[in-house]
Amino acid sequence: MKYYIIAGEASGDLHGSNLIKALKSADKEAQVRCWGGNLMEKAGATLVKNYRETAFMGFLEVLLNIGAIFRNIRFCKKDITTFDPDMIIFIDYSGFNLRIAKWAKQKGFKTTYYISPQIWASRESRIKSIKRDIDQMMVILPFEKEFYENKHHYPVEFVGHPLIDAIESMPAAKDMDFRNANQLEPEKPIIALLPGSRKQEIKNMLDVMLSLVKDFPNYQFVIAGAPSLGLDEYQTYLQGKNVKLVYDSTYDLLRNSYAALVTSGTATLETALFKVPQVVCYKGSWISYQIARRIITLDYISLVNLIMKKEVVTELIQGELNVKNLRKELKKILEGPQRDAQLKAYDELEKKLGGGGASEKAAGLIVKNS
Repeated sequence: MKYYIIAGEASGDLHGSNLIKALKSADKEAQVRCWGGNLMEKAGATLVKNYRETAFMGFLEVLLNIGAIFRNIRFCKKDITTFDPDMIIFIDYSGFNLRIAKWAKQKGFKTTYYISPQIWASRESRIKSIKRDIDQMMVILPFEKEFYENKHHYPVEFVGHPLIDAIESMPAAKDMDFRNANQLEPEKPIIALLPGSRKQEIKNMLDVMLSLVKDFPNYQFVIAGAPSLGLDEYQTYLQGKNVKLVYDSTYDLLRNSYAALVTSGTATLETALFKVPQVVCYKGSWISYQIARRIITLDYISLVNLIMKKEVVTELIQGELNVKNLRKELKKILEGPQRDAQLKAYDELEKKLGGGGASEKAAGLIVKNS
């Protein structure tokens, strides 16, 4: 059968790649065409558009690039029509995907959503279009099943979180091998900096993260370079700083880190699964933040806190993300009761995620319903 998959960011590329592998295992005749990234292409799909060309974060950024977004939508519809898939699979990326889903349903294509849009966070009214346009919804967070079925009477499948499989499948580099390969100091504990995967995130978050380097001389700071961004995107911030930048090694970096400063998103959950105490950071443009605070209805922004339904990790958002606050919160997770409490909560978090096999479960349901 023929499958068309649309993902729009780095996490979608990762989960899409594992889904493609599972689809090819479940359906030996599978042909896959996709919007995504290098990981999905390596998994055996024909890559139509790289998410680096299509990722726009925040309300202001979307408005400034509205022309490109509509051109991409037109191109996507044409490409789907030419490919004529048995199933269209959407991975998160709701602004784009729900528009395509509406058109696809009208054209008679079967539709599956793998990794639900976060309508439980904002614009809950989108449930109407999901019920109308999505034949099959698969969710990866435990509270999402309750949200859809109990609140909105829309049946979904909870398949577990694919990060568990992704982490287990990655070969692990030993501490000294990782340090030697990246010219890191052999004994200083590592504080990982995960400032995000988009230019806007780097601009808004990395500078304040790096401002702490001089205050923690007994630690070394290492930035996880985003695959979607080149070295030149980081150079301005690295000048005069004794900080290393590593690419394509985020999981090995987390595996060997003592603490982390993490931009809100999937990375907060990844950091927790590697059992690394963290401070969660978020800062957007003023306009984007003003809009977001009026439509987002959540008590927390990090997946860790949302899943646990309590504050496990500290979140520094917008004006709260400053040097003074970040320094204070980082000190708390380097030693003492807050560090111990985070590590204990991470064990409980992993149990709530439902174990491994998410990609295989999702692929089985997709093949069955195609």
